[in-house]
Amino acid sequence: MEYVYSALLLNAAGKQINEENVKKVIESAGIKAEDAKIKALVSALEGVDVKEAISKSASLAVAAPAASTKKEEKKEEKVEEVSTEAAAEGLGALFG
Repeated sequence: MEYVYSALLLNAAGKQINEENVKKVIESAGIKAEDAKIKALVSALEGVDVKEAISKSASLAVAAPAASTKKEEKKEEKVEEVSTEAAAEGLGALFG
């Protein structure tokens, strides 16, 4: 995760996300840099607009709870419908 954080930090500082810069950030944090992880990160981020990716993921994070709330409301409505029907059947049994 610290490798991703280093890329985010470099992006926020307006620096290029390349192997050399990522390694400097990792090592300055007191972490032993692993070249394979650095290469994989830089390769994965090649051609990616980090600012755009962050804004998209932020909007998804905001939209997700709203969608979850709507699903819960629908579940509650169904529970009320079933409960009302069950109650009516129960009353019908009392009066034959």
